[in-house]
Amino acid sequence: MSPASQDDAAGTGGALLSRGRFRARLAQRAADLDKAQVLRGLAFFGPGGGPDTDPLDQRCRHVLIEDDNGLLLCCFRYLWFDSSAEIGSSYSAQYYDLSRLEAFGGPLIELGRFCTRPGMVDPDVLRLAWGAIAALVDGGGARLLFGCASFAGTEPARYDSAFGFLHARHAAPERWQIGVKAGEVVRFRPAGNAARGVLKQIPPLLRTYLGMGGWVSDHAVVDRQMNTLHVFTGVETAGIPPARTRALRAIAG
Repeated sequence: MSPASQDDAAGTGGALLSRGRFRARLAQRAADLDKAQVLRGLAFFGPGGGPDTDPLDQRCRHVLIEDDNGLLLCCFRYLWFDSSAEIGSSYSAQYYDLSRLEAFGGPLIELGRFCTRPGMVDPDVLRLAWGAIAALVDGGGARLLFGCASFAGTEPARYDSAFGFLHARHAAPERWQIGVKAGEVVRFRPAGNAARGVLKQIPPLLRTYLGMGGWVSDHAVVDRQMNTLHVFTGVETAGIPPARTRALRAIAG
């Protein structure tokens, strides 16, 4: 969302859109961020793990998906970049060499910390979240969505088939190839035919990105603090299939 669009949303209590008994809104106060951090901690670390906090939270805008009782069901944060030359200040740039993407052009949106309440199964919540993302993209004309897609745990062997599938089918275009920067990485190895059930190994969020034409880095970063293996993912908005674009815009209104 462009700065002007953010101000518009703030003037209406942060409301972005609603669907049935659910609504998406921008966080407006410190208590909203606290709620998001508690849900993130529950989703990422389990009960008793404490809130998930990160210094970048103060630079980000946070989107909350709540029910009509105010229960937080889903959240994510985003950073808006007017120019791709600014991508070096993104969260992802801590772990990946993104120098080639500096020439991509702008605007760009970095999505992060996307999570849902454990046990939440209503698909309308995720539809609303993606409708909110579509509204952000259209509101400011973003050309690229990017971020880190996470695989649970730090043992790469369990994901050999998935990583091979990503390398064979969804590698970043050569001109936007993502360089190695982190100290501990897992290089993807070429794979032949995809193993049976390989898509089930790929996190749902990443499957959604891939369904929109997304591409990934040729390696994963081992993030022991978050207990994940994460993969840089980019979605060029101009390349999203038209049917998917129409569906997202229908949700966004």
